[in-house]
Amino acid sequence: MSGKQHGKRSAGLLLFRHTDDGLEVLLGHMGGPFFARRDAGAWSVPKGEYEPDETAWDAARREFREELGLPPPDGEAVPLGEVTQTNGKVVTAWAIEADLDPAAVVPGTFTMEWPPRSGQRQEFPELDRVEWMTPDRARTLIVKAQAVFLDRLAEHSD
Repeated sequence: MSGKQHGKRSAGLLLFRHTDDGLEVLLGHMGGPFFARRDAGAWSVPKGEYEPDETAWDAARREFREELGLPPPDGEAVPLGEVTQTNGKVVTAWAIEADLDPAAVVPGTFTMEWPPRSGQRQEFPELDRVEWMTPDRARTLIVKAQAVFLDRLAEHSD
């Protein structure tokens, strides 16, 4: 590892709600062919990359709108800090207590060459499913580094 490598930075919002069965969090299943048949490690806080001229908070709200096609909820934002994923990406997240209907989600899309080296470009949803789940289930599915966000949320909502 070289010294000061500036990796990509990403920010997102982790929605949570209290139900009769306890706490639930909203995660998105990453879209595109690489994650199509994967479950474990293929779920994420709705998030996206941002440039230095944008604050992490503004980026988190913008990405929520871009990825889910819904306005980011207003509410008290609980800072969950940041984590570094295995790919070197630093992710900053906030938790907000809010409810939304996954059926209302209109996912943003991205375009990539698929199949590889085919010269064809296809469009895929950024998130192909969005689901409410218990923190225990979320922990088995979320990108490993992001599990820390679940721990920090649990500390806050005790």
